[in-house]
Amino acid sequence: MIAAHRAGIPVFVTGGIGGVHRDGENSLDISADLTELGRTPIAVVSAGVKSILDIGRTLEFLETQGVCVATYGMSKNFPAFFSPQSGFTSPYHVCNPEEAAELIAGVLSLGLQSGVLLAVPIPEEHATAGQHIEEAIQTAVAEASAKGIKGRDVTPFILQKVNELTKGKSLQANTALIHNNAMVGSQIACALSKQMNKRNMRGTIHHLGNHPSESQEACSKFSSTTTHISLVIRNCKNTFHCFVLFDFPQFGQTNPGSVCQSFGGVGRNIADSLSRLGHRPLFISAIGTDSHSDAVLNHCKHINTSGVARLEEQRTATYCAVITESGELSLGLGDMDIHEQITEQYVSQFEKQLSSACLVCLDGNIPVSTIDYVCSIAKKYAINVWYEPTDSDKASKPFLSEAWKSLSYLSPNLAELCTMNKNLGIPTPEVQTMTRQHLHQIMILIYLKS
Repeated sequence: MIAAHRAGIPVFVTGGIGGVHRDGENSLDISADLTELGRTPIAVVSAGVKSILDIGRTLEFLETQGVCVATYGMSKNFPAFFSPQSGFTSPYHVCNPEEAAELIAGVLSLGLQSGVLLAVPIPEEHATAGQHIEEAIQTAVAEASAKGIKGRDVTPFILQKVNELTKGKSLQANTALIHNNAMVGSQIACALSKQMNKRNMRGTIHHLGNHPSESQEACSKFSSTTTHISLVIRNCKNTFHCFVLFDFPQFGQTNPGSVCQSFGGVGRNIADSLSRLGHRPLFISAIGTDSHSDAVLNHCKHINTSGVARLEEQRTATYCAVITESGELSLGLGDMDIHEQITEQYVSQFEKQLSSACLVCLDGNIPVSTIDYVCSIAKKYAINVWYEPTDSDKASKPFLSEAWKSLSYLSPNLAELCTMNKNLGIPTPEVQTMTRQHLHQIMILIYLKS
Protein backbone atom coordinates (compact mmCIF):
# COMPACT_ATOMS: atom_id res chain seq x y z
CA MET A 1 0.00 0.00 0.00
CA ILE A 2 2.81 2.40 0.87
CA ALA A 3 4.60 1.72 -2.42
CA ALA A 4 1.40 2.18 -4.44
CA HIS A 5 0.61 5.44 -2.64
CA ARG A 6 4.13 6.76 -3.19
CA ALA A 7 3.77 5.98 -6.89
CA GLY A 8 0.46 7.87 -7.06
CA ILE A 9 -1.61 4.70 -7.57
CA PRO A 10 -5.00 5.20 -5.86
CA VAL A 11 -6.40 1.65 -6.25
CA PHE A 12 -4.62 -1.40 -4.85
CA VAL A 13 -5.85 -4.98 -5.40
CA THR A 14 -5.07 -7.95 -3.17
CA GLY A 15 -6.59 -11.33 -2.28
CA GLY A 16 -7.66 -10.68 1.28
CA ILE A 17 -6.46 -8.35 4.00
CA GLY A 18 -5.19 -9.33 7.43
CA GLY A 19 -7.16 -8.60 10.55
CA VAL A 20 -7.55 -9.10 14.25
CA HIS A 21 -6.59 -12.70 15.04
CA ARG A 22 -8.84 -14.88 17.15
CA ASP A 23 -8.15 -14.28 20.83
CA GLY A 24 -6.64 -11.00 19.65
CA GLU A 25 -8.23 -9.17 22.57
CA ASN A 26 -5.74 -11.02 24.77
CA SER A 27 -2.77 -11.58 22.44
CA LEU A 28 -3.09 -8.17 20.71
CA ASP A 29 -2.18 -10.00 17.49
CA ILE A 30 -3.42 -7.48 14.92
CA SER A 31 -2.27 -7.34 11.31
CA ALA A 32 -0.35 -4.24 10.25
CA ASP A 33 -2.69 -4.09 7.23
CA LEU A 34 -5.31 -2.47 9.45
CA THR A 35 -3.11 0.25 10.91
CA GLU A 36 -1.64 0.97 7.47
CA LEU A 37 -5.14 1.39 6.03
CA GLY A 38 -5.75 3.90 8.79
CA ARG A 39 -2.84 6.10 7.72
CA THR A 40 -2.55 5.60 3.96
CA PRO A 41 -5.11 7.27 1.65
CA ILE A 42 -5.59 4.48 -0.86
CA ALA A 43 -8.45 2.23 -1.94
CA VAL A 44 -7.84 -1.48 -1.28
CA VAL A 45 -9.92 -4.02 -3.20
CA SER A 46 -10.04 -7.43 -1.51
CA ALA A 47 -12.29 -10.43 -0.93
CA GLY A 48 -12.88 -9.32 2.63
CA VAL A 49 -11.35 -11.06 5.64
CA LYS A 50 -10.80 -14.79 6.10
CA SER A 51 -12.98 -16.31 8.77
CA ILE A 52 -9.91 -17.76 10.47
CA LEU A 53 -9.66 -14.21 11.81
CA ASP A 54 -12.03 -12.36 14.11
CA ILE A 55 -14.06 -10.50 11.48
CA GLY A 56 -16.23 -8.60 13.95
CA ARG A 57 -13.27 -7.16 15.84
CA THR A 58 -11.50 -6.50 12.53
CA LEU A 59 -14.37 -4.30 11.35
CA GLU A 60 -14.47 -2.55 14.72
CA PHE A 61 -10.73 -1.89 14.52
CA LEU A 62 -11.07 -0.49 10.98
CA GLU A 63 -13.80 1.84 12.24
CA THR A 64 -11.50 3.01 15.03
CA GLN A 65 -8.80 3.70 12.44
CA GLY A 66 -11.23 5.82 10.40
CA VAL A 67 -11.23 3.47 7.40
CA CYS A 68 -14.25 3.64 5.08
CA VAL A 69 -15.51 0.06 4.52
CA ALA A 70 -17.94 -0.84 1.74
CA THR A 71 -19.11 -4.06 0.10
CA TYR A 72 -19.03 -4.27 -3.70
CA GLY A 73 -22.41 -5.69 -4.68
CA MET A 74 -26.13 -5.41 -4.17
CA SER A 75 -26.06 -5.82 -0.38
CA LYS A 76 -24.03 -4.73 2.64
CA ASN A 77 -23.08 -8.30 3.58
CA PHE A 78 -19.37 -8.31 4.36
CA PRO A 79 -17.65 -11.29 2.65
CA ALA A 80 -15.46 -13.75 4.51
CA PHE A 81 -13.08 -14.46 1.63
CA PHE A 82 -14.38 -17.94 0.69
CA SER A 83 -17.95 -17.07 1.63
CA PRO A 84 -20.03 -14.16 0.30
CA GLN A 85 -21.46 -13.67 3.81
CA SER A 86 -19.61 -13.48 7.10
CA GLY A 87 -22.57 -12.67 9.33
CA PHE A 88 -21.41 -9.05 9.52
CA THR A 89 -22.35 -6.05 7.39
CA SER A 90 -20.44 -3.12 5.96
CA PRO A 91 -21.57 0.45 6.67
CA TYR A 92 -21.96 1.02 2.92
CA HIS A 93 -22.21 -0.83 -0.37
CA VAL A 94 -21.61 0.14 -4.00
CA CYS A 95 -23.21 -1.61 -6.96
CA ASN A 96 -20.83 -0.91 -9.85
CA PRO A 97 -17.40 0.55 -10.73
CA GLU A 98 -18.80 4.05 -11.17
CA GLU A 99 -20.34 4.11 -7.69
CA ALA A 100 -17.13 2.70 -6.23
CA ALA A 101 -15.12 5.39 -8.01
CA GLU A 102 -17.41 8.13 -6.69
CA LEU A 103 -17.01 6.80 -3.15
CA ILE A 104 -13.21 6.64 -3.43
CA ALA A 105 -12.94 10.07 -5.04
CA GLY A 106 -15.20 11.57 -2.39
CA VAL A 107 -13.26 10.07 0.52
CA LEU A 108 -9.84 10.97 -0.85
CA SER A 109 -10.91 14.51 -1.69
CA LEU A 110 -11.53 15.16 2.02
CA GLY A 111 -7.79 15.13 2.65
CA LEU A 112 -8.01 12.47 5.36
CA GLN A 113 -5.08 10.23 6.22
CA SER A 114 -7.09 6.99 6.04
CA GLY A 115 -8.02 4.75 3.14
CA VAL A 116 -10.99 2.83 1.74
CA LEU A 117 -11.62 -0.93 1.91
CA LEU A 118 -13.83 -2.39 -0.83
CA ALA A 119 -14.85 -5.98 -0.07
CA VAL A 120 -15.71 -8.07 -3.16
CA PRO A 121 -17.72 -11.29 -2.58
CA ILE A 122 -16.54 -14.53 -4.17
CA PRO A 123 -18.08 -15.05 -7.67
CA GLU A 124 -21.27 -17.13 -7.66
CA GLU A 125 -19.74 -19.89 -9.78
CA HIS A 126 -17.13 -20.50 -7.07
CA ALA A 127 -19.40 -19.94 -4.06
CA THR A 128 -20.19 -23.66 -3.63
CA ALA A 129 -16.53 -24.64 -3.46
CA GLY A 130 -15.93 -21.66 -1.23
CA GLN A 131 -18.67 -22.82 1.14
CA HIS A 132 -16.99 -26.23 1.54
CA ILE A 133 -13.76 -24.46 2.45
CA GLU A 134 -15.64 -22.22 4.87
CA GLU A 135 -17.09 -25.28 6.57
CA ALA A 136 -13.58 -26.71 6.89
CA ILE A 137 -12.46 -23.45 8.49
CA GLN A 138 -15.24 -23.59 11.05
CA THR A 139 -14.34 -27.21 11.83
CA ALA A 140 -10.71 -26.20 12.33
CA VAL A 141 -11.73 -23.27 14.54
CA ALA A 142 -13.86 -25.53 16.72
CA GLU A 143 -11.03 -28.07 17.01
CA ALA A 144 -8.56 -25.34 17.98
CA SER A 145 -10.92 -24.19 20.70
CA ALA A 146 -11.47 -27.75 21.96
CA LYS A 147 -7.73 -28.35 22.17
CA GLY A 148 -7.17 -25.11 24.06
CA ILE A 149 -4.97 -23.59 21.35
CA LYS A 150 -4.65 -19.85 21.91
CA GLY A 151 -2.72 -16.75 20.91
CA ARG A 152 -0.28 -16.83 18.04
CA ASP A 153 -0.64 -20.62 17.66
CA VAL A 154 -4.28 -20.38 16.54
CA THR A 155 -3.82 -19.12 12.97
CA PRO A 156 -1.06 -21.60 11.91
CA PHE A 157 -3.10 -24.48 13.34
CA ILE A 158 -6.25 -23.46 11.46
CA LEU A 159 -4.40 -22.97 8.16
CA GLN A 160 -2.77 -26.39 8.40
CA LYS A 161 -6.03 -28.08 9.34
CA VAL A 162 -7.97 -26.40 6.51
CA ASN A 163 -5.37 -27.53 3.99
CA GLU A 164 -5.75 -31.11 5.27
CA LEU A 165 -9.54 -31.06 5.24
CA THR A 166 -9.85 -29.55 1.74
CA LYS A 167 -6.99 -31.61 0.29
CA GLY A 168 -5.44 -28.48 -1.18
CA LYS A 169 -8.61 -27.34 -3.01
CA SER A 170 -8.51 -24.00 -1.22
CA LEU A 171 -5.75 -22.96 -3.64
CA GLN A 172 -8.13 -23.11 -6.63
CA ALA A 173 -10.66 -20.91 -4.88
CA ASN A 174 -7.85 -18.55 -3.91
CA THR A 175 -6.84 -18.19 -7.56
CA ALA A 176 -10.43 -17.51 -8.65
CA LEU A 177 -10.76 -14.82 -5.99
CA ILE A 178 -7.58 -13.10 -7.10
CA HIS A 179 -8.68 -13.09 -10.74
CA ASN A 180 -12.07 -11.65 -9.79
CA ASN A 181 -10.55 -9.00 -7.54
CA ALA A 182 -8.14 -7.97 -10.29
CA MET A 183 -10.99 -7.62 -12.79
CA VAL A 184 -13.16 -5.58 -10.41
CA GLY A 185 -10.20 -3.48 -9.26
CA SER A 186 -9.18 -2.61 -12.81
CA GLN A 187 -12.74 -1.57 -13.66
CA ILE A 188 -12.87 0.64 -10.57
CA ALA A 189 -9.46 2.14 -11.39
CA CYS A 190 -10.63 3.08 -14.90
CA ALA A 191 -13.81 4.64 -13.54
CA LEU A 192 -11.82 6.51 -10.89
CA SER A 193 -9.45 7.89 -13.52
CA LYS A 194 -12.44 9.37 -15.35
CA GLN A 195 -13.76 10.77 -12.06
CA MET A 196 -10.42 12.41 -11.29
CA ASN A 197 -10.26 14.01 -14.71
CA LYS A 198 -13.78 15.37 -14.26
CA ARG A 199 -13.10 16.75 -10.80
CA ASN A 200 -9.59 17.92 -11.66
CA MET A 201 -8.49 16.34 -8.41
CA ARG A 202 -5.62 14.11 -9.48
CA GLY A 203 -3.09 16.21 -7.61
CA THR A 204 -5.16 15.96 -4.43
CA ILE A 205 -5.29 12.20 -4.55
CA HIS A 206 -1.56 11.95 -5.20
CA HIS A 207 -0.59 13.99 -2.17
CA LEU A 208 -2.79 12.81 0.65
CA GLY A 209 -1.16 10.92 3.48
CA ASN A 210 2.09 11.11 5.39
CA HIS A 211 4.41 9.43 2.91
CA PRO A 212 5.68 12.40 0.85
CA SER A 213 8.22 11.81 -1.89
CA GLU A 214 9.98 13.69 -4.62
CA SER A 215 7.99 11.87 -7.27
CA GLN A 216 4.75 13.08 -5.71
CA GLU A 217 6.03 16.66 -5.66
CA ALA A 218 6.83 16.33 -9.35
CA CYS A 219 3.38 14.91 -10.07
CA SER A 220 1.72 17.89 -8.41
CA LYS A 221 3.31 20.11 -11.04
CA PHE A 222 1.92 17.89 -13.79
CA SER A 223 -1.66 18.21 -12.58
CA SER A 224 -2.06 21.84 -13.62
CA THR A 225 -3.60 22.72 -16.96
CA THR A 226 -0.45 24.65 -17.83
CA THR A 227 2.57 22.96 -19.36
CA HIS A 228 5.01 21.53 -16.85
CA ILE A 229 6.67 18.81 -18.90
CA SER A 230 8.47 19.51 -22.15
CA LEU A 231 9.04 16.60 -24.48
CA VAL A 232 11.73 17.50 -26.98
CA ILE A 233 11.80 14.57 -29.36
CA ARG A 234 11.65 13.55 -32.96
CA ASN A 235 9.63 10.42 -32.62
CA CYS A 236 6.28 11.33 -34.12
CA LYS A 237 5.61 8.95 -36.96
CA ASN A 238 3.26 6.74 -38.90
CA THR A 239 4.05 3.08 -38.44
CA PHE A 240 3.04 0.31 -40.81
CA HIS A 241 3.32 -3.30 -39.67
CA CYS A 242 3.39 -5.85 -42.47
CA PHE A 243 2.75 -9.40 -41.33
CA VAL A 244 3.80 -12.11 -43.79
CA LEU A 245 2.30 -15.59 -43.56
CA PHE A 246 5.58 -17.46 -43.24
CA ASP A 247 8.98 -17.07 -41.60
CA PHE A 248 11.05 -16.52 -44.75
CA PRO A 249 9.69 -13.73 -46.99
CA GLN A 250 10.56 -14.06 -50.66
CA PHE A 251 12.37 -10.91 -51.74
CA GLY A 252 11.76 -9.69 -55.29
CA GLN A 253 8.12 -10.75 -55.36
CA THR A 254 4.78 -10.11 -53.66
CA ASN A 255 4.29 -11.89 -50.35
CA PRO A 256 0.78 -12.60 -49.01
CA GLY A 257 0.08 -11.08 -45.62
CA SER A 258 -1.68 -8.27 -43.79
CA VAL A 259 -0.85 -4.61 -43.16
CA CYS A 260 -1.94 -2.45 -40.24
CA GLN A 261 -1.24 1.20 -39.42
CA SER A 262 -0.44 2.66 -36.02
CA PHE A 263 1.04 5.86 -34.63
CA GLY A 264 4.26 5.54 -32.72
CA GLY A 265 7.57 7.03 -31.89
CA VAL A 266 9.17 6.99 -28.45
CA GLY A 267 8.42 10.63 -27.75
CA ARG A 268 4.88 10.55 -29.09
CA ASN A 269 4.18 7.47 -26.99
CA ILE A 270 5.40 9.26 -23.85
CA ALA A 271 3.33 12.36 -24.63
CA ASP A 272 0.33 10.15 -25.38
CA SER A 273 0.61 8.27 -22.08
CA LEU A 274 1.06 11.41 -19.98
CA SER A 275 -1.86 13.12 -21.71
CA ARG A 276 -4.14 10.13 -21.13
CA LEU A 277 -3.14 10.21 -17.47
CA GLY A 278 -4.47 13.74 -17.17
CA HIS A 279 -1.23 15.70 -17.53
CA ARG A 280 -0.50 18.38 -20.13
CA PRO A 281 2.97 17.88 -21.63
CA LEU A 282 4.26 20.07 -24.44
CA PHE A 283 5.21 17.89 -27.40
CA ILE A 284 7.96 19.33 -29.62
CA SER A 285 8.56 17.59 -32.94
CA ALA A 286 8.24 18.08 -36.70
CA ILE A 287 5.98 16.63 -39.39
CA GLY A 288 5.29 17.33 -43.04
CA THR A 289 2.14 18.63 -44.71
CA ASP A 290 1.27 15.32 -46.35
CA SER A 291 -1.61 12.95 -45.68
CA HIS A 292 0.46 11.12 -43.07
CA SER A 293 0.72 14.31 -41.01
CA ASP A 294 -3.05 14.76 -41.08
CA ALA A 295 -3.47 11.22 -39.80
CA VAL A 296 -0.95 11.79 -36.98
CA LEU A 297 -2.55 15.04 -35.81
CA ASN A 298 -6.03 13.54 -35.96
CA HIS A 299 -4.85 10.69 -33.74
CA CYS A 300 -3.14 13.07 -31.29
CA LYS A 301 -5.98 15.50 -30.59
CA HIS A 302 -5.66 14.84 -26.86
CA ILE A 303 -1.98 15.89 -26.88
CA ASN A 304 -0.68 19.47 -26.76
CA THR A 305 0.91 19.57 -30.23
CA SER A 306 1.48 23.34 -30.29
CA GLY A 307 5.21 22.59 -30.41
CA VAL A 308 4.96 20.41 -33.52
CA ALA A 309 6.19 22.14 -36.67
CA ARG A 310 4.48 21.43 -40.01
CA LEU A 311 7.09 21.80 -42.72
CA GLU A 312 6.41 22.26 -46.42
CA GLU A 313 8.14 19.89 -48.83
CA GLN A 314 9.03 17.52 -45.99
CA ARG A 315 7.80 13.97 -45.50
CA THR A 316 6.27 12.98 -42.17
CA ALA A 317 8.38 10.31 -40.52
CA THR A 318 7.22 6.84 -41.50
CA TYR A 319 8.40 3.42 -40.45
CA CYS A 320 7.54 0.10 -42.05
CA ALA A 321 8.24 -3.17 -40.27
CA VAL A 322 8.00 -6.56 -41.96
CA ILE A 323 7.11 -9.18 -39.35
CA THR A 324 7.39 -12.92 -39.93
CA GLU A 325 4.78 -15.49 -38.94
CA SER A 326 6.73 -16.25 -35.75
CA GLY A 327 6.72 -12.57 -34.76
CA GLU A 328 10.33 -11.78 -35.62
CA LEU A 329 11.34 -8.56 -37.38
CA SER A 330 12.49 -9.51 -40.87
CA LEU A 331 13.05 -6.02 -42.25
CA GLY A 332 12.53 -2.46 -41.11
CA LEU A 333 12.53 0.67 -43.25
CA GLY A 334 12.50 4.13 -41.72
CA ASP A 335 12.02 7.50 -43.46
CA MET A 336 13.18 9.75 -40.61
CA ASP A 337 15.02 12.63 -42.30
CA ILE A 338 12.53 15.23 -41.06
CA HIS A 339 13.78 14.90 -37.50
CA GLU A 340 16.98 16.66 -38.51
CA GLN A 341 14.73 19.73 -38.75
CA ILE A 342 14.22 19.76 -34.98
CA THR A 343 17.14 22.11 -34.68
CA GLU A 344 18.57 24.15 -31.86
CA GLN A 345 17.12 27.26 -33.50
CA TYR A 346 13.62 25.77 -33.63
CA VAL A 347 13.65 24.48 -30.05
CA SER A 348 15.05 27.77 -28.71
CA GLN A 349 11.70 29.49 -29.28
CA PHE A 350 10.33 27.29 -26.46
CA GLU A 351 13.01 28.32 -23.95
CA LYS A 352 10.41 29.92 -21.67
CA GLN A 353 8.47 26.65 -21.43
CA LEU A 354 11.68 24.67 -21.00
CA SER A 355 12.88 26.90 -18.19
CA SER A 356 9.66 26.37 -16.21
CA ALA A 357 9.45 22.61 -16.76
CA CYS A 358 10.13 20.10 -14.00
CA LEU A 359 11.13 17.40 -16.48
CA VAL A 360 12.36 17.41 -20.07
CA CYS A 361 12.30 14.17 -22.06
CA LEU A 362 14.64 13.68 -25.01
CA ASP A 363 15.19 10.79 -27.36
CA GLY A 364 18.17 9.90 -29.48
CA ASN A 365 16.66 10.85 -32.82
CA ILE A 366 17.14 14.60 -32.66
CA PRO A 367 20.44 16.22 -33.72
CA VAL A 368 23.39 16.27 -31.34
CA SER A 369 23.41 20.08 -31.35
CA THR A 370 19.78 20.13 -30.17
CA ILE A 371 20.56 17.69 -27.37
CA ASP A 372 23.48 19.90 -26.31
CA TYR A 373 21.28 23.00 -26.33
CA VAL A 374 18.47 21.44 -24.29
CA CYS A 375 20.95 20.05 -21.76
CA SER A 376 22.55 23.48 -21.38
CA ILE A 377 19.13 25.02 -20.67
CA ALA A 378 18.39 22.24 -18.20
CA LYS A 379 21.67 22.86 -16.40
CA LYS A 380 21.02 26.60 -16.28
CA TYR A 381 17.58 26.20 -14.68
CA ALA A 382 18.30 23.00 -12.69
CA ILE A 383 15.78 20.93 -14.65
CA ASN A 384 15.67 17.14 -14.67
CA VAL A 385 16.32 15.56 -18.08
CA TRP A 386 15.25 12.07 -19.14
CA TYR A 387 17.11 10.60 -22.11
CA GLU A 388 15.69 7.65 -24.05
CA PRO A 389 18.40 6.39 -26.46
CA THR A 390 15.97 4.61 -28.87
CA ASP A 391 18.73 2.38 -30.28
CA SER A 392 22.40 1.56 -29.73
CA ASP A 393 23.61 3.65 -32.69
CA LYS A 394 22.09 6.81 -31.18
CA ALA A 395 22.75 6.07 -27.51
CA SER A 396 26.11 7.85 -27.59
CA LYS A 397 24.82 11.28 -28.71
CA PRO A 398 24.82 13.02 -25.29
CA PHE A 399 28.22 11.46 -24.54
CA LEU A 400 29.92 13.17 -27.48
CA SER A 401 30.11 16.32 -25.34
CA GLU A 402 29.56 17.30 -21.71
CA ALA A 403 25.78 17.22 -22.26
CA TRP A 404 25.42 13.83 -20.59
CA LYS A 405 26.38 15.33 -17.22
CA SER A 406 23.05 17.19 -17.26
CA LEU A 407 21.04 13.98 -17.62
CA SER A 408 19.03 12.90 -14.58
CA TYR A 409 17.52 9.70 -15.95
CA LEU A 410 18.45 7.15 -18.62
CA SER A 411 16.32 4.29 -19.93
CA PRO A 412 18.66 2.19 -22.10
CA ASN A 413 18.38 -1.46 -22.95
CA LEU A 414 21.47 -3.63 -22.54
CA ALA A 415 22.96 -2.91 -25.98
CA GLU A 416 22.44 0.85 -25.55
CA LEU A 417 24.01 0.75 -22.09
CA CYS A 418 27.09 -0.97 -23.52
CA THR A 419 27.42 1.77 -26.16
CA MET A 420 27.29 4.45 -23.47
CA ASN A 421 29.98 2.69 -21.45
CA LYS A 422 32.31 2.42 -24.42
CA ASN A 423 31.95 6.15 -25.05
CA LEU A 424 32.93 6.80 -21.44
CA GLY A 425 35.86 4.40 -21.61
CA ILE A 426 34.34 2.03 -19.07
CA PRO A 427 35.36 -1.64 -19.51
CA THR A 428 32.28 -3.48 -20.69
CA PRO A 429 31.77 -7.26 -20.60
CA GLU A 430 30.37 -9.02 -23.63
CA VAL A 431 26.58 -8.81 -23.70
CA GLN A 432 26.20 -12.58 -23.69
CA THR A 433 28.18 -12.96 -20.46
CA MET A 434 26.99 -9.84 -18.63
CA THR A 435 25.49 -10.48 -15.20
CA ARG A 436 23.31 -8.37 -12.94
CA GLN A 437 26.41 -7.60 -10.89
CA HIS A 438 28.15 -6.27 -14.01
CA LEU A 439 25.16 -4.02 -14.75
CA HIS A 440 25.20 -2.69 -11.20
CA GLN A 441 28.92 -1.94 -11.39
CA ILE A 442 28.51 -0.16 -14.74
CA MET A 443 25.71 2.08 -13.46
CA ILE A 444 27.82 3.00 -10.42
CA LEU A 445 30.75 3.93 -12.67
CA ILE A 446 28.52 6.14 -14.85
CA TYR A 447 27.20 7.84 -11.72
CA LEU A 448 30.70 8.43 -10.34
CA LYS A 449 31.92 9.88 -13.63
CA SER A 450 29.09 12.42 -13.61
